[in-house]
Amino acid sequence: MTSRQFEEWQKANQLCLEASLKIIKKRLEDHSNRQNAMLSHAEFDPNFCFADGQSAEDGSHDDFRELKEDSARPVESLNEECWNFPVPAALESLCTAFSLTAFERELLLLCAGVEFQPDIAALCAAAQGDSRMSHPTFALAMKSLQQPHWSAISPSSPLRRWHLIRIGSGDLLTKCPLQIDERVLYFLLGVPGLDERLQGFVEPVISHCEMPSSYEMLAERIVDLQMKSGDALIQLCGMQDDGKRAVAQSACQRMGLQLYAIRAGDIPAAVAEREALARLWEREALFSNSALFVECGQAQEAEGRAILSATISFLQSVQCLILVSCAEPLACPGRLSIRLDVKKPTSAEQEDLWRRTLKDAACKLDGFLGQAVYQFDLGLAGIEKAGAEVLSALSSEADKSNETRAIDCLLWEACRHQARPRLSELAIRIDAKAEWDDLVLPGSQKKMLREIAAQVRQRFRVYSEWGFAAKGARGLGLSALFTGSSGTGKTMAAEVLANELELDLYRIDLSQVVSKYIGETEKNIRRVFDAADEGGAILLFDEADALFGKRSEVKDSHDRYANIEISYLLQRMEAYRGLAILTTNMKKALDTAFMRRIRFIVEFPFPDASQRAEIWNRIFPQQTPLGNIDLARLARLNVAGGSIRNIALYAAFLAAETGERVEMKHLLRAAQVEYGKLERPLAGSEVGGWA
Repeated sequence: MTSRQFEEWQKANQLCLEASLKIIKKRLEDHSNRQNAMLSHAEFDPNFCFADGQSAEDGSHDDFRELKEDSARPVESLNEECWNFPVPAALESLCTAFSLTAFERELLLLCAGVEFQPDIAALCAAAQGDSRMSHPTFALAMKSLQQPHWSAISPSSPLRRWHLIRIGSGDLLTKCPLQIDERVLYFLLGVPGLDERLQGFVEPVISHCEMPSSYEMLAERIVDLQMKSGDALIQLCGMQDDGKRAVAQSACQRMGLQLYAIRAGDIPAAVAEREALARLWEREALFSNSALFVECGQAQEAEGRAILSATISFLQSVQCLILVSCAEPLACPGRLSIRLDVKKPTSAEQEDLWRRTLKDAACKLDGFLGQAVYQFDLGLAGIEKAGAEVLSALSSEADKSNETRAIDCLLWEACRHQARPRLSELAIRIDAKAEWDDLVLPGSQKKMLREIAAQVRQRFRVYSEWGFAAKGARGLGLSALFTGSSGTGKTMAAEVLANELELDLYRIDLSQVVSKYIGETEKNIRRVFDAADEGGAILLFDEADALFGKRSEVKDSHDRYANIEISYLLQRMEAYRGLAILTTNMKKALDTAFMRRIRFIVEFPFPDASQRAEIWNRIFPQQTPLGNIDLARLARLNVAGGSIRNIALYAAFLAAETGERVEMKHLLRAAQVEYGKLERPLAGSEVGGWA
């Protein structure tokens, strides 16, 4: 309905409502007239009796007969005469949706009329013979409205169950004031809006993302299921939260429904509050022609079990169209539930989404777009946001001379930004600044590191263009094991690779991954790899022997589950689209079966004297003021590169404090401190002649 059509509908709806209220006013006036007439007869006829079957209402008097005939006209007939619009009036929609009887309809109108028109409140007071009773009561309704029945205000009646009216306090039920619910009042007036009691619980779902063809098919599937199965519970499973939102929104749009979302964590745990929310939403779904999208998120993790329990109870009690976003399907006994898997768009679909998002700018990318898609496995929202970032940067570029190269860089960097948030919650991002010149290693080790970088760079060509991926995903993951004692450059080598490949580097905190609870370590590993997959980041498992040690002989259930977790980790590493680097000080502690599944093993030897001299030669930045530094004597310190850096930095602080250049005396003091940390004696042969 267009805005103009809606305005016309509102005018017609107002006329219909006013016409309906005229009938209610006539009912009240007739009742007052009958009351007055009976009082008049009683005053002049001492034999007049009000007993049932003997009152003037039995039709024995012509004036009462005339009043009854005039007021017997049903509300519906007047509505049919005044309504000439393709969309039904709000009153008609409400009565149909909640199956109201003729009496319940008039009772609701009576309560609404008091709010809309002051003269109806005055008529209520007159009809009840008390100026203070300007509110409707059930007693008044039973006497003045058509086809009265007691069940109209029973707790199970539509008026009470759906909270269309509220019963105030009082000694007698029939004398308690009746009041229409505020949301119902605005609905009858045709005023759009959400019930204020739902504010903070639900929010409208608005998705502007481009949809791939596979998602369009899922949306059509939901429409088809809804037509066949009614209010079935549609479970959208998988890790693509933005994709599930887009599919749900598209399906509801096709059905003419407004989609609202609620987080599982916002569903009340208390039974009474949860049931009240369920009834409130069911009513709102009928009022606003809406569906609900329940986002479970992390509620399926161990810490969300209480939330998950409340969510399932809520889903079982709400009888209207609900779509659930969950990683794994939920068990909802007693309700028809249908599972649909929402997977990430294929590479071809992602490339098409990029082209639609970037528009004319996409043609400047040539073959680079396929490489970016292979590296960054973004979903709908990620592509949309990254594309907007690229277009915004392009529009603000002052120098357009090298635009093709600029858009390549902008696209790559925008993808890195979009892939970061999820993984940043699970791992520590290392700002990689080390370069190849910072590494002091034997030639064979450096050559192998460069080959690792080459395989990461050429994955798209070999796997996709040359067809190796079509042969199977097993073994396509890139994994490397860096072995060697502490400080030999393992972490720095990871930084060099990240810097060279322009990829993010994340260190995995093993203390956060390993759990004493059975099955939890596996879940943590899955969360890390699922988050990393989107950006193809380099994962650095530092001191990996703590987790990847020799698999134990199965003696109890804990041993069995420990081996299952290691096997699961190996499977994820083999399928991971990025580079996973494991570092260890104890290569011999690793299981041989595990070693066979690692593609690269790089030994980081302890540096000899010449290598230590080279490290000392590169350790100080150019800006550092150096005194008479003897590299040959410094190279006699039998420490690895990590300790050399610590000594140099400590000495720089000592020199800065005294306002001097960095001298051998500062380095001597720094070496003493470092050896103390290592719990090693500083031999005279190492520092002889320093100062």
